Amino acid sequence: MRMSCGLEGVSFSYCGEDGQETQVLHRLDLPLPEVGSVCLTGPSGCGKTTALRLLAGLEQPGEGRVAGLEGRRIAMLFQENRLLPWCAALENVLLGMGGGREGLPRAHALLDAVGLADQADQLPNELSGGMQRRVALARMLAREGDVLLMDEPLKELDADTAQRLRGLIREHARGKLMVLITHDLRDAQALCDTVITFTGPPLQPI
Repeated sequence: MRMSCGLEGVSFSYCGEDGQETQVLHRLDLPLPEVGSVCLTGPSGCGKTTALRLLAGLEQPGEGRVAGLEGRRIAMLFQENRLLPWCAALENVLLGMGGGREGLPRAHALLDAVGLADQADQLPNELSGGMQRRVALARMLAREGDVLLMDEPLKELDADTAQRLRGLIREHARGKLMVLITHDLRDAQALCDTVITFTGPPLQPI
């Protein structure tokens, strides 16, 4: 019987510069709820980010399939901030909405929500690493996806800021499917209904 949402029997390999293939996932089943929050955790290099990229459609499985996400609007926060260096913080957030000036009120509101209202006109290289992370989070939330995929969303943030942003993430995840990767058990416990630990190789949730 096929699952309604998630990864079904997925295998995935990367091809290195030497032409050799390295298998990252082997027949992985990762069932997900239509609505709810799931945390993927486990040691570095065990395939968590690859699983997230497959769910986002950024990679295609060598075997198996991605089920139940067709037609759903996906918003993804990458492990890297990926801010455009020539755009100010406000402009980067606007890009999450397509860049139109009609989105300015919402972009300002999201920067305020992540505590960066006073940094709207600053370029990424004028911001600390934690500030850049908050801009990237605001940009992802601006997309208003009904599937939220986040890779280490609260890295580089101090404890008080992380605690405040957990509430913001929970608010935006309400009524949606959220899958996030974290090594921080505080984030997993505060944000997710289900925690899946990856082991490997071969990789399977336990």
